[in-house]
Amino acid sequence: MGLITLSGLTPSNSGIHLGNYFGAVRQWIDLQDQGGAHYFIASYHALTTVRSAEVLSSNISGIAMDYLALGLDPEKAVIYRQEDVPEVCELSWILSTVTPMGLLERCHAYKDKVAQGLSADHGLFAYPVLMAADILIVRSHRVPVGQDQKQHVEVTRDIAGKFNQTFAEVFPIPEPLIFEGQAAKVPGIDGQKMSKSYGNDLCIFDSEKKLKKKVMSIVTDSQGVEDPKNPEGNTICDLYKLVATEDQVAEMDDKMRATGIGYGYGHAKQQLFDSLLEYFADARTRRAKLEADPEQVEEILHEGARRVRPVIEETMDAVRSAVGVRSTHLTRD
Repeated sequence: MGLITLSGLTPSNSGIHLGNYFGAVRQWIDLQDQGGAHYFIASYHALTTVRSAEVLSSNISGIAMDYLALGLDPEKAVIYRQEDVPEVCELSWILSTVTPMGLLERCHAYKDKVAQGLSADHGLFAYPVLMAADILIVRSHRVPVGQDQKQHVEVTRDIAGKFNQTFAEVFPIPEPLIFEGQAAKVPGIDGQKMSKSYGNDLCIFDSEKKLKKKVMSIVTDSQGVEDPKNPEGNTICDLYKLVATEDQVAEMDDKMRATGIGYGYGHAKQQLFDSLLEYFADARTRRAKLEADPEQVEEILHEGARRVRPVIEETMDAVRSAVGVRSTHLTRD
């Protein structure tokens, strides 16, 4: 078996935002050329926040279309839905029997979400164990993550090590893959880290009207149109750097610093909006075509589930054998 890479996004809303793309998906696209890439849609994880079957189903389809529109290639990578490999839930339970409580209590994502007012249910607390199962069930060797997600991979490493020590050497110990130069934080419209849970995201495939409304609501200071403005740490400028050329960024910086030229935040926001549409123009066109052909998307996901099935079965056979349980497939006459 070659080098396996695995990552995925949770369909807690219907679209991939700029933080998802520049923090993860853009790197996934590069990695798929190296072979062994697996990208999934974390459907079960979304159940900690999405409590509507209709909404979740729509979100899963939307994320799948986003993956494909942005450049994930089913000829190069295995793209699948988490629910199409339900054994991940079985593995999650088995792993939970060797996972120390203290390990989960220290996870910053759990503490952060509770601080945001999300209910402290078992699903939220055990989230890292299911994440570990996602990684380990395909025998992944590396997991591309942002710096803020590195802890989840470290938890997975601890859990895999504990299982191997307790039962048998079944799992490779995965490594976090953090890209040099990767932005630690893509700012949201409020200046905080862009996040679905904060509601401050800019979704790439929102309608032009909705996207422009969000861009125009970016929080700024009280400097007027004629006043000089500091581009350093400015949310508009930070986002503009992601989708504009160096010359365009330099021009915006100069206009920000100038006095009396009639260049206000509204002008800068319009430039950002125009650049977003231009940067993602091809992807938005592909997304519209996919939306008009959902059967194609479904076929790709089915094929991804079929391709990942052999390694899932091999892993679970090894796990069941190691812990002393077996799976009997009963058939009716």
